[in-house]
Amino acid sequence: MADAPDSLTRLDALLPLLSRHQLIQHSNFDKQAMNAACSFSGIKIPDLRWNDSVQIARRAWPELKGNGGHGLANLKRTLNLQFHHHDAGEDARAAALVVLHAEIQLRLPFEELIKPAPKKSYSAAITMEGDPKGALAGSIVVFTGTLGMARSEAAELAASAGMSVKASVTKETTHLVVGDQDLNVLAGHTKSSKHRKAEDMQRAGHPIRIIGESAFRALVAKSKAS
Repeated sequence: MADAPDSLTRLDALLPLLSRHQLIQHSNFDKQAMNAACSFSGIKIPDLRWNDSVQIARRAWPELKGNGGHGLANLKRTLNLQFHHHDAGEDARAAALVVLHAEIQLRLPFEELIKPAPKKSYSAAITMEGDPKGALAGSIVVFTGTLGMARSEAAELAASAGMSVKASVTKETTHLVVGDQDLNVLAGHTKSSKHRKAEDMQRAGHPIRIIGESAFRALVAKSKAS
């Protein structure tokens, strides 16, 4: 319409409201679109507090990676959200719903959700040769996932039973030990690259065993008792 307000007038009217609040966008599109519009109109890009509900959803539901993803369409199905997709106002409301569900899922307040996720620290890979006199001598084991004991302790336990500990799954690997939590709690939705590779090898006919930590402990105990 000829008498519609221009971009500068609209932005001037909205900035007092937008600058007082944390802003939620699903992906980085809204921020990029606003910045592009400002640049095109010769307007200084405002310094707003943007947050991405995609990143929040990835923290809350990591099992959706590779299982439909964290787009609004899949989150709508997974979380049973009620909104009309691809409508700007409805999509904005959906992003807010995702955040509210994530607060419940992670049991975290909004202020904690929008903080950057802590970076994961990885310890050096542990390798160890097995005791040649052990009952499981000749076996090669790889560990993955969250174990109930330290990796160093698990490696020493395996080596004492004769199993050589390696860092990655190869054709020589005979056992992949997966943290019980990864097998049971995640129900197979999120698997490490080692786990997926071992499953591919099994399907190809390679005789690699995939066992949980509890089964690994039982296997070592049995080997020492025999």
